[in-house]
Amino acid sequence: MRVAIVENSKITHSGQVGIALAEAGAETVTIRAYAGEALPQLEDFDALVVFGGEQNARDDEKHPYLPHLADLMRRFGDSEKSLLGICLGSQLLARAYGAENLIGAAPEFGWCGIEKTIPGKADPVLAAVPNKFLSFQWHDDTFTLPPGALHLAENESARHQAFRMGRAAYGFQFHFEANRTVVRDWLTQFPEVVDRKEPGWAARHDELAERFGGLSDEAGLALARAWVATIRG
Repeated sequence: MRVAIVENSKITHSGQVGIALAEAGAETVTIRAYAGEALPQLEDFDALVVFGGEQNARDDEKHPYLPHLADLMRRFGDSEKSLLGICLGSQLLARAYGAENLIGAAPEFGWCGIEKTIPGKADPVLAAVPNKFLSFQWHDDTFTLPPGALHLAENESARHQAFRMGRAAYGFQFHFEANRTVVRDWLTQFPEVVDRKEPGWAARHDELAERFGGLSDEAGLALARAWVATIRG
C-alpha cells in the first residue's frame, strides 16, 4: 500500500500512526505542504494522512494551499479511499464537506478523556478503544459536524472529537498519534507556547505522563492500527 502523509508544520511526528503504517509494510511519501511542496495526486496513493499545524483551517491568506488540500481530502473521501485527518486535518476535512470552522471556540490541552457516541461504538475504527478513553489534546478551534457525517466521539470541551464521512474518511480532533515521546518533544520544542497555553503544565508533565500517558499511548496505537486496516491496496 502507498500512503501520502501531508505535514502542515515543520515539527511533525507521525507517532502511533507511523508505527502502525510501518507494521503494515506501507510505503509512505511525506509532503511538506507548509514548505510549498506539491500536494499528492489521488491516483498515486491508496490512502492519505493529514496532520496538524499552527494555522487554522481557514487561514488561506497566509497558507494558500489550504483550500486545495481540503479539496484533495474531499476527493479521497468521495473515492472511498482511506483518509485520516488529525487536529488541523480534521478541521480541514470538516471544511471540505461543508461544515463551519469555529476559530478559537474550544481551547483544550493535555491528556483528556473522550467518550464514544452510539455510532462510535459501532464504528470499525473506534471499536478498537473502550467507550471512554484518553488521548492528548492541543487545539483552540473546532467545527460543526458536516452534513451526512457520523459523529463518533465527544467530550465536554469539544463536542465533535471524531467523525467519519463515507467508508473511511476520518477526522480526529485529538492527537492520538502523540505518544509520550512525541509529547515530550513538543514540550522541548515549544516551552513558551505550552506555558501560555497551560501555565505550570511543564512542571507537572512527568507526573501527568506517568498517570495518563500509558493509557493514551495504548488507545492511540489501537486507533492507528484499526485505521490502517481500512486501507485498500
